Amino acid sequence: MTGSRICVGAIAGAYGVRGEVRLKSFCAVPQAIAEYGPLWSEDGRQFTLTLGAQVAQGFAARLSGVSSKEQADALRGVRLFAERDQLPGLPDDEFYHADLIGLEVFDTGGKSLGRVKAVLNHGASDLLELVAPGKSGAILLPFTQAIVPTVDLAAGRIVADPPEGLIE
Repeated sequence: MTGSRICVGAIAGAYGVRGEVRLKSFCAVPQAIAEYGPLWSEDGRQFTLTLGAQVAQGFAARLSGVSSKEQADALRGVRLFAERDQLPGLPDDEFYHADLIGLEVFDTGGKSLGRVKAVLNHGASDLLELVAPGKSGAILLPFTQAIVPTVDLAAGRIVADPPEGLIE
């Protein structure tokens, strides 16, 4: 996968018996995923997408080249990517998750806290999953303005002010 593509959704499995898939959209406006095509899988396959009805946790959708339940089932778990230039620009205080992964995180005193391994969202807000050399587990840092006041993509760094006791 090239750096010019951003993950915008994932296939959750077949929907029905005629080749439709259950599609999870990771877009701020879920229906917008249909506007960012063509979409690509990690292994380089290209799909055109037609959204159908809204279903539990996503949409029923048709993908080009998928015409049977078996083909749709085989795509379960496949993540779909759009070209970055097809996506809308973001305000200064918003970021694509892909841009945050790999950035080094420092506390307000300049001490390294680790690197962003993933950006997680379990409903309430985003969490930065940090990995640090010498630490056995991951550090989960709430990605809020109060705790992460500075994200400098050009410099490849994040400045965080974690609550006392969060990072030992």
